[in-house]
Amino acid sequence: MKKGKLIIFSAPSGSGKTTIVKELMKQVPNLAFSVSACSRPPRDGEVNGKDYYFFSVEEFKKKIEEHAFVEWEEVYKDRLYGTLVSEVERLRNQGTHVLFDVDVMGGMNIKAVFGMKALSVFIQPPSVQELRLRLEQRGSDSKEDIDIRVEKAEFELTFAEHFDVVVVNDRLDKAINEVVTLVTEFLSE
Repeated sequence: MKKGKLIIFSAPSGSGKTTIVKELMKQVPNLAFSVSACSRPPRDGEVNGKDYYFFSVEEFKKKIEEHAFVEWEEVYKDRLYGTLVSEVERLRNQGTHVLFDVDVMGGMNIKAVFGMKALSVFIQPPSVQELRLRLEQRGSDSKEDIDIRVEKAEFELTFAEHFDVVVVNDRLDKAINEVVTLVTEFLSE
């Protein structure tokens, strides 16, 4: 059986990345997200190995030392999240193509680990002004939060050139079509 490939999507908040990835999953077969690991206890109804792989903070930090993660991040103090190498390999060995919807640094780290087996796609807003407008129209963030997100986006946009492909999301339907074509071609190589 042919091993699965990896497709990495990164973008500043508000660029439309998650919407594009959801549509991609509807249109391209044999794609799956890997199950992430975390250092928090399971919430009601969450199942270990299905929703997350749950570890204590100590277990998670030991796995970091053992280089068991493709990428990981401490989101809050002692709230660690990451992608296990073993989970990615489990899916790839089944012939499944693994999707990543990650931040810009995580995307570059995954690409560095997997090289040519991975396609890294940076979803870019048409402009910082348009990004601000989208975040304001969402209505879920305060002005201060939007300012922080826009400032972070300006920083993240400087890394776009490190990705295999940059897709400008000025029109959602056009961006989705471009991504579906890119991924389909990559998977057929």
